[in-house]
Order: sequence, then structure tokens, then C-alpha cells
Amino acid sequence: MYNDNPTLSGLNKEIDEKKQGEVFYQEVSIDEPDGKKFYIESYGCQMNFSDSEIVASVLGDAGFAPTKKMEMADLILINTCSIREKAEETVRKRLRIFDKIKEQKPGTMVGVLGCMAERLKKKFLEEERLVDLVVGPDAYRDLPNLVSTVEDGDKGINVLLSREETYADISPMRLGSNGITAFISIMRGCDNMCSFCVVPFTRGRERSRDSFSIVAEATDLYKKGFREVTLLGQNVDSYKWTNPESEEVVNFANLLELVAKVHPDLRIRFSTSHPKDITDDVLFTMKKYENICKYIHLPVQSGSTRILEKMNRTYTREWYMDKVRRIYEIMPECAISSDTITGFCTETEEDHQETLSVVEFSQYTMSYMFFYSERPGTLAARKFEDDVPIDVKKRRLNEVIRLQNQISHNLNQKDIGKTFKVLIEGDSKRSDQEFKGRNTQNKMIVFPKKEGLKPGDYCEVKVNSASSATLKGELVG
Repeated sequence: MYNDNPTLSGLNKEIDEKKQGEVFYQEVSIDEPDGKKFYIESYGCQMNFSDSEIVASVLGDAGFAPTKKMEMADLILINTCSIREKAEETVRKRLRIFDKIKEQKPGTMVGVLGCMAERLKKKFLEEERLVDLVVGPDAYRDLPNLVSTVEDGDKGINVLLSREETYADISPMRLGSNGITAFISIMRGCDNMCSFCVVPFTRGRERSRDSFSIVAEATDLYKKGFREVTLLGQNVDSYKWTNPESEEVVNFANLLELVAKVHPDLRIRFSTSHPKDITDDVLFTMKKYENICKYIHLPVQSGSTRILEKMNRTYTREWYMDKVRRIYEIMPECAISSDTITGFCTETEEDHQETLSVVEFSQYTMSYMFFYSERPGTLAARKFEDDVPIDVKKRRLNEVIRLQNQISHNLNQKDIGKTFKVLIEGDSKRSDQEFKGRNTQNKMIVFPKKEGLKPGDYCEVKVNSASSATLKGELVG
């Protein structure tokens, strides 16, 4: 699920993101408003983009309106990610740019939100002095009070983590949306203590939203014209909510079914899945409903059982391969994508070859691929030496990339001549004479426009050609 500093292979998701260096970010803004204005940039994972929509809603209720131009903003916010070192470097560069705007427009407030805010609060406020507000992922409701504190001449800080906060009652402001696809956050935090990951420390313990509010949000989005929702969580498959009145337990398979029943024309996706928690019940529910997309993001991280144990991933190489085999057994048409880390502590050439063999076996349609970047505060940073040389990490990463690109190319070539149901998302990036849209396997297809069709419509597209990244086709029927 983490998009900072990825090497993207296969089919890009083509959500409305821009590229700054190697870090993907999203400017969340609309047309120029009157009154107090805010500007926000989101870095990292889809959860951060979803959180920014919650922040926008909170600020909207406090009298702020979004702006496209940071120099026009009274409040500039940056929603941050700590998963990769590159993301933190980029955030610091952006803060220096924001500081110049403050010099030109005295009174402008700058705030850091999200995972970096929780992890580096003291450094931001005391050492760098570029920031007026520091707000953690569970404190967004407090933003209006913190803004008032800054306006009174003090620093605003709240990075307290919560065991209850899910923002279930806040209707996100869908800024920067194409009006067709939307995120729904179903849970927050993570209880998996993967040794390389900072998320449990920056986002707190796992807790699930009530299913009623999730279904209500999906229903509202459908009525407003949205035709696809992605259910978000650090580990969606561990979703579990107990109805306090009936004591009925709703698990992720149950939730998938509830959302799928909102309307047959509302597509359902989800991210991210931890391999240990995705069950046969989830897979059979996916198979049962046509509008639940046949696509699973299933991070492997490493193909070596020894390295997986050091990562505390709680599964072996063989167990993961059995899970992949089971997915294809139940849904032969399902697409799987993954995350892979090369050069983790003590990784040998034999470990690396095992990773390559799992990538080959799993036949991922695409992957997010990284070399290991030690993050302060993680279990790995405390327990293990980061002992694989950087040139070795990069060489191994390039070998994984080359293999994945070839697999993606081969899989896409097999789609030539096939016809897919496609949800039109908008104009393609290269031509306003073409539409782009994804099929159920999350593959992007580009095809010529036809009068009468518009974004949000479903259509049948026959694939005529393919690269490793994109399918091209024509309308049929």
C-alpha cells in the first residue's frame, strides 16, 4: 500500500497524482474560494490521501476553504509519510519552500500532519523551526483549536495516539476527485509488528469502524455518481467490528458483502491485505459478487523464509506460495500485485534468488519494489545491523524490476484479443480523444472515445495491443 519512492512496474494505478522526485504526492484543492483558505499536499500511501479528505472536512466546518495555490493559503499543510527516507527528505524540501512563502506573506501558518508529525514532533518544532502546527493521525478533530493556538502566538501540537478514533462520523471532502472513484477508510492503525515498519508506532493500534457508517458512506457515494470505492486499511483483512446491541461480529468477508450489496454498479476494491489474514471466506465472497474486483494486493516483501522471520512477517515462503496458489484456485482470473524489499539485514544472494523465484511463481501483474531503508525506531533498527551494501541493494532491486517488467509484459500480451468490462474514469493522459478506465483486474485500458459515453459509464473494450504498463483497445458492442 505504500507508494513513496516506488519503482512502479506493470500497470500504474493512474490515480490523480503528480511526481516530485521519487515521491508521489497529491495536491488537494478546488477552485479559488473567498475567506480563509488552506492548501494541503499528501505524500505516501492511499491512507494519507484519505486522511487529507477528513482534514479538509474538519477545516471546512471551521470556515476554511481549499485553494489550488499555496501562495494564496492562510494555512499550508503537508500530510507526511515515514515509510521511506526519501519521503522525509522530500517533505523537508517542501517545508523550506513553504518557509519562503511565509516570508512573503507574514501570518501564513504551516503544519505537518501524519506519520512524520508523530515521529519527529520535537525536531520540527524546536530544531527546524519551519512549522507552526504538528498534528498526528489521530488528532485531526483538534485542528481548529490548534489553528487558534497558533493565531494567538503559540505552537500547536497534538500527536496523541488513540485506541478509539476512526473518524466514522466525519464525511470526507472529496477534493481532487475525478467523481468516479473514492476511498473509504474502514480501519486505522496496525497490530502487525513487522520489524522494518514504523506504522504501528506512528498510527497506533488497530481499530475498526462500525460497518453501518461504512455502508452508509458507500451508499452516499453511489448516489452522488461515484462508481468505485476502495476500502482502505493498513491490513483490511483483519477488520473486525462487534455490534454492541446484537453482539454480532462483522469480519472483512461480511463487510465486503454488505458493501457489494449497495448496488451492482458500484465496484469494490480494497487495500492492503496481509497474507496471514486473507481467508477463504474473503476469496469466496469476491468470487460470488461480480462487482467485487478480482484484484488483490498481497505484499510478499521477501521470498526467503529466513528473511521473512527477521522481518517478523509471521509466514514462510511455502505458506505464502500456498496462499497465492489458493487465490488462483478459487479465482483463476484474479490479478495479484505485491511489495518487495531487497537488501534487508543479512540478506544473502541465496535469499535474493528465493525472492526472484517467488516473484516468478506468483505472476504479479505489477509490484511496488524498494531497496531496504532503515527507519529509526523500528524493531529492525534496534535489533539488526543494516549490513547489505547500497550497491548490492540496488543491483538486487534492478534484478527484481527486470523480472517483474517481463512478467507484466507477458501477462498483458495474453490479454490481447480479450474483451473486458471497463469503468471509464476520464480522459487518457496522452490524448483527450481517448478514454482511460480499469478492468476488474485493476489493469488500465486506453481506447478511443465514442459519442454518448462519459466517465462513470461501463463499457466493453477489446484489447488490441499491450505494453508492460498499458492495454490499448477498442469499444465493442
